[in-house]
Amino acid sequence: MSMKQTGPTVGTEEALGVHAEPEGAPSPTAALVAAVLGFFVITLDVSGVNVALPAVGHDLGGSLSGLQWVADSYTLMFAALMLSAGTFSDAVGARRAYGWGLAVFTLASLACGAAPALGALTAARVVQGTAAAVMVPASLALIRQAFSDPDERARGIALWTVGGAVAIAAGPVLGGLLTTEWSWRAVFFLNVPAGLASLLTLMRAARSPRHTAEFDLPGQLTAVLALAALTFAVIEGGHHGFTGAVTASAGLAVVAGAGFVTLQARRRTPMLPLELFRRRGVSVPVVAGFACNAAFYGGVFVLSLFFQEQRGQSAFSAGLMFVPMAVITANFNYLSPKLVSRHGPRAVVVAGLLTGALGSGGLAAVDAGTPPWVTAVLMVPLGIGGALAMPALTTLMLDSVPAERAGTAAALLNTSRQMGGALSIAVFGALLASGFAPGMRESLLLAVGLLVANALGAAALLPRR
Repeated sequence: MSMKQTGPTVGTEEALGVHAEPEGAPSPTAALVAAVLGFFVITLDVSGVNVALPAVGHDLGGSLSGLQWVADSYTLMFAALMLSAGTFSDAVGARRAYGWGLAVFTLASLACGAAPALGALTAARVVQGTAAAVMVPASLALIRQAFSDPDERARGIALWTVGGAVAIAAGPVLGGLLTTEWSWRAVFFLNVPAGLASLLTLMRAARSPRHTAEFDLPGQLTAVLALAALTFAVIEGGHHGFTGAVTASAGLAVVAGAGFVTLQARRRTPMLPLELFRRRGVSVPVVAGFACNAAFYGGVFVLSLFFQEQRGQSAFSAGLMFVPMAVITANFNYLSPKLVSRHGPRAVVVAGLLTGALGSGGLAAVDAGTPPWVTAVLMVPLGIGGALAMPALTTLMLDSVPAERAGTAAALLNTSRQMGGALSIAVFGALLASGFAPGMRESLLLAVGLLVANALGAAALLPRR
């Protein structure tokens, strides 16, 4: 379906640079607006909630491990269900899957904001993460379906990406402002009108076709079990030591992980074809993507607590600390593809990983007496590193697989990235339990080691062009 100008447009359509369809006709603009708005909200939820965590703890009386679960329960389900969410979207149709996911996400956000206790909040976050996992592949499928013209489709995907980048930048500031001026609950309540607006817009999008898709239930269950058990073992083990429950959870993670691999190796149409990992253009992005998100989201988690718990800043003031990093990072997201075109993905990936390591290393020297502006400046290389590396890793990944495997490859990369974020919060939080200042230093130095190791691996394994 092509887009034709029928008259002057204003508001959101004009801002997005697309043209309106005739009144009452299925609108590609509506599909794009709904997809961008939904992706903005679920990304905002990741970056905005971290700043609100200290206020959550003060209000609901949660321990550090409890706050880790508030963050990780969302990311964990987001990661664990991503591989099969695309299959679900194909089976029921992208518009229907996206609408269901958006409705559940909106209701779960309402439950988060009204949660009377930390357990109820964590449970609602699990539902949020599940809905978000459905929404991401469905939103991209909506854009693919709405625009048959490659140029229009590329512009739509670019706007979808910008929505996520703006959410990452705005999340800490908006979350801090809402928490300081109203309550941490407002961070979740904000999703409700945004979700309703996206649902109303979605009603004007064209219906999506359904495709035959085989859902791998045993594979999905073992994947969720393995990742959840591993996260539990890391979080609780860091705070309580190797208790019986922690040891049993670690054993369960190993057994479930082995079961997942066995099932994928034997299944005729596996959720995750293991032969993909034989390609360096797949294995390197998967591992490096994990490292990038581990360093970035683990760093944001630790620094959000540091600004408020150690320096005594308000949530809004803490959010403002992330502004320089977020603004500069957004620009490097656009620069990375140009650098890849000129120098190839290997050079850009290595440069991004090393830049991120430089930022984490500088932040490891920060303490409560460091001037705020120095800390804000030191955060910039951490953001730049991920902004350079991730577009290059995505390009490398998609160029390394046949077209029919592109969806699976994209889901695999996003799963790896989300797990990097979830496990880094678990590990970094466990290190903080032994003492905030040494734990923060150890966390950031661990991020340095992870990024440098991946930079060396990428330099050794990837071709120069």
